[in-house]
Amino acid sequence: MIEQLLEYDTKLFLFLNNLGSPTWDSLWLVITHEVTFVPLYAILLFLLYKKFGLKALLIFVVLVALMITFTDQITNVFKRGFQRPRPCGEANLIDHIRFIAVRCGKYGFFSGHASNSMAAAVFAGLMLRPYYKNLIFILLLWSAVVAYSRIYVGVHYPLDIFCGLTFGAIGGFLFYKLANYFLVRFKAV
Repeated sequence: MIEQLLEYDTKLFLFLNNLGSPTWDSLWLVITHEVTFVPLYAILLFLLYKKFGLKALLIFVVLVALMITFTDQITNVFKRGFQRPRPCGEANLIDHIRFIAVRCGKYGFFSGHASNSMAAAVFAGLMLRPYYKNLIFILLLWSAVVAYSRIYVGVHYPLDIFCGLTFGAIGGFLFYKLANYFLVRFKAV
């Protein structure tokens, strides 16, 4: 059963990865780069400050830092625990994929980019939903694009992405709940 799932995952990866073309490679490398979306994070923090105030912003900054650390470190625990090689590290796949990433890395289950971006999208989208009701959908789409970029550049299988997005959504929701608790506890609303 697991073997068949992994085989389907590999086939889907090969299909999605090979949809790329040199024309779009530079764009997807920018999308997948860690610092590309720092301005988006700054805008989201500004919107949180604008709607909740300075005291709440300090709570948000601490919680977001903890949330990203949490999702990132749990991702590393899973990578080391499962030790599933990345597609770019598979000798039998390397001639069949479009590997354009800067580096390959050793293990890929599950995607840290997917979990971090989804956690940020869910957290900010839910916090700001009373004020910007459609923002969460834009952020979820952004997270999906960031996640797909990891398939495009050749470093993650679709199952890595799906599990990363799922874990990120759970993490973002839990930290959203924590934020609401601390906002009430410290009278920041």
